[in-house]
Amino acid sequence: MTPDFVTYVSRETLITVLYIASPLLGTTLLVGLAVGIFQAVTSIHEMTLTFIPKMAVVAIMLIILTPWFLDVLISFTQEIIYQIPFMSP
Repeated sequence: MTPDFVTYVSRETLITVLYIASPLLGTTLLVGLAVGIFQAVTSIHEMTLTFIPKMAVVAIMLIILTPWFLDVLISFTQEIIYQIPFMSP
């Protein structure tokens, strides 16, 4: 295994993680911002008010995006497997 192959696999892994995590983190950020603005306007500071909507949105996004996540992970795995014969001994 060469250092170039390790660098390639590391880079592709990080890019794949960013592709998968960014939609979940982005929607959680937007929901958190909306709830924070709501709490500031109404002066209601309850911990469950921020936690429950975020978890609900993450669950909904996981259900909606699971086919896309699987497609990205399958493509990543196939690319890594296809690169194995080109590794230098």
